[in-house]
Amino acid sequence: MSFPNLDPSAPAVLFPGQGSQTPDMRDAVRRRCPELYERCLDLVGEDPFLRVDESTRFQQPAIFCASWAGWTALREEPCAVAGHSLGELGALAAAGVLSLDDALELVVLRGRLMAEADPNGSMVALVGASEEDAAAIAAEAGLVVANDNAPGQIVLAGDRDRLEGVEDLAGERGLRAIALPVAGAFHSPSMEPAVAPFREALDAVAIGEPRFPVISCASTQPFEDVRAELAAALRRPVRWRETFTALHEAGARRFVEVGPGKVLARLGKRIVPGTKVETLEEEVAHA
Repeated sequence: MSFPNLDPSAPAVLFPGQGSQTPDMRDAVRRRCPELYERCLDLVGEDPFLRVDESTRFQQPAIFCASWAGWTALREEPCAVAGHSLGELGALAAAGVLSLDDALELVVLRGRLMAEADPNGSMVALVGASEEDAAAIAAEAGLVVANDNAPGQIVLAGDRDRLEGVEDLAGERGLRAIALPVAGAFHSPSMEPAVAPFREALDAVAIGEPRFPVISCASTQPFEDVRAELAAALRRPVRWRETFTALHEAGARRFVEVGPGKVLARLGKRIVPGTKVETLEEEVAHA
C-alpha cells in the first residue's frame, strides 16, 4: 500500500506508548469510559492504574485505556493515525480495524507476554546520539537499537549485564546514557518468546478495513498485514522519527496526541521543528 496524500487541514492523531502515564489518567478513564475501565479491570484481574509503575503488564492496558478516553473526546476526523509501539493498538481500534474489546484483550495479553519474555533484559537511552553513534555503541556493547524516537534520543536494548558499560562508551563520544526503569529488552530479539502466542491471539480476531490510514511505526508505512506486522513489531525497532517524518512529508501539518502525557508532542517538535503538535487538551481548548 502506497503512502497516501494527507489533508493538511485535518489532524494526524498520535497514540503514545509506554512511559507516558500520568497521575490523573485513571480518573479520566473512569469519567469518560467507565465501561472500558471495568472491562480492563476484569481482564487484568485487578486495577492496573494502581500498579502502573510496577510492570509493563499493568502499564500497557492503563495507557491504552487512557489513550482511548482521549480519542473519544476528539471532535475531528483525522487524516491519519499512528501509534508508538503499544499505541498502534489504539490507532487500529480508532480506525475500525480492530474492535475496542479485541484491542483491549490484545493489549492485556501483549503486556503480560512482554513482561514474561525477558526478565533479564533492560533498556538505555542515549542522549545526543546520532544514528551512527548509536549503532557503534550497540555493536560494541552487544546490544541492539530498539527505538529511534527523535534527533538525539535513541534507545538501546539487551541483557542487563551488557548495559553496564554503555555509560562509559557513551561518555567517550561526549554523550549521556540514561538507564530506563523497564524490566525487559523491548523491541529486540529478546522478545521472540512473545511473538508466536501474540500472533495466535491476533489470528483469532476480526480485521476490518481502516476508515483512515494507520501508519506502522515499524515499517513507517500504512499497515498491510495487520496480524503479521503487529506480531513482528514486538521484536522490531520502533522507527518513530521516520514515522513522524513520513506523515509530515505526506501532507500532515497538524498533529494531536490523544494519550496521557506529552511525550509524542515533545518528540514531534524535535523531529520537525516548527510543526504544530498539540495534546488533546490543547486541541480542544483551541477548537
